[in-house]
Amino acid sequence: MPPRSARIGGILTACALLAMIPHQFGAGSGFAMAADLLLVGALAMFSLTARASRLAFVAVGLALVAWAAATRPDWAQAVLTALTRGGFIIALFTALSALRSAAVGSQDILDCGRFLARQPPGRRYLALTVGGHLFGLILLYGSISLLGGLAAESTARETNQELRRHRLRRMLVAIQRGFASTLCWSPMALSMAVTMSVVQGASWPAAVGLCLVSSVLMIGIGWALDALFKPQLSAPAPTRAAETESWLRRLRPLLVLLAIVVGGVFLLHLTTGVAVTGAVMTVVPLVAVAWTLILPPMRGGRAATLAARVGQFATRDLAGYSGEIILLFMAGFIGSLGSWLLVPIMQAQGPDLAALPPLLILAALVWVIPLTGQIGMNPILAVSLLVPLLPSPADLGVHPTAMVIAITGGWAISGNTSPFTASVLLVGKLGGVEARHAGTQWNGLYALSTGAALTLWVLLAATLL
Repeated sequence: MPPRSARIGGILTACALLAMIPHQFGAGSGFAMAADLLLVGALAMFSLTARASRLAFVAVGLALVAWAAATRPDWAQAVLTALTRGGFIIALFTALSALRSAAVGSQDILDCGRFLARQPPGRRYLALTVGGHLFGLILLYGSISLLGGLAAESTARETNQELRRHRLRRMLVAIQRGFASTLCWSPMALSMAVTMSVVQGASWPAAVGLCLVSSVLMIGIGWALDALFKPQLSAPAPTRAAETESWLRRLRPLLVLLAIVVGGVFLLHLTTGVAVTGAVMTVVPLVAVAWTLILPPMRGGRAATLAARVGQFATRDLAGYSGEIILLFMAGFIGSLGSWLLVPIMQAQGPDLAALPPLLILAALVWVIPLTGQIGMNPILAVSLLVPLLPSPADLGVHPTAMVIAITGGWAISGNTSPFTASVLLVGKLGGVEARHAGTQWNGLYALSTGAALTLWVLLAATLL
């Protein structure tokens, strides 16, 4: 059971989501301010038991507030804007976490994962990559925990230690790369939400088609590298019988869930005009509630079951995510306020970025984001801090979608390589290696290959657009 302060923080975080949703529909800034205040309270509660590495981000945020107050007369509005940016990120994270909490308790979803993990070697990598992609749309990096745990479960029965080590590594990187490829396009990914907020003139409907090409490139390159560089074993691996069950039937629960969520998001977006991220923030918790009502009830009926599970989500699940919530909120806050402070300094004393070739800036974005991830900069922080320092797409003479492709592609590479991201940390833990080894040794060649391919794709897209 999490400490009492963390449980209070979880309740405040859930209430902040309820306050942020009306703001997405244009109900006024009062709802955003209420969400901000609730999250400030939640962070204060979480900070009482947080690790020093998380508190360092809080200290940086407070230092930036002091710097802004000492140097700029309009600092208060900038701080409120930064709070709203952080609050928006946490509200979206909370909504998606609600669906993840409902999904991981479903036996049908677990059976989908076990079906993918049982695939024979000839198609296991592609099955787990596609599965990691589909699960990642719903569970975020929880897909790595779920499928990675099932992969470890399936390899634990292998008596050949060499074979077990190689098989587990290949299964884990397949799952991880499948999840990371969702960061290129998914409307439910934080990468897309943050990118849409910092790239002027960008919209998800305009970008999704070309961003899907990035995902296909990442999935295809990963599959090709796995096929080309199979490990040399000292003894031949035993053959396994292929699964005879229908893929469509076994994956139907996951596909139905995806269809409901994506269809609901699009329907709300088209009928109300609310931003896609606002539609996600609204639809996903409703689907989680509906799923909870469909599951077998506990004693006391469905209403009592729903109340109990909502309370459990706030006081156990969200409380358990306290470290992630601090990191995500502060990354958005620091990026927003930090860029606001740095823009005038860059304009007065920094290099003239507008003089650089636009295509060079786009290509650099693909590489800068994963490189900053190697020194501990969360992609949310890197994008929120660095992109506002760049000239707008209109000033560069490029289409906003080209910049979206570059940013989300770099973000996806960082999700495979940065030892400070949750995805790489999870893969390292499940594989029994250090996070940096999982990021750079297991995915180094993959990162270079996808980085080169995405750079060429960004340049081609920018030219075509």
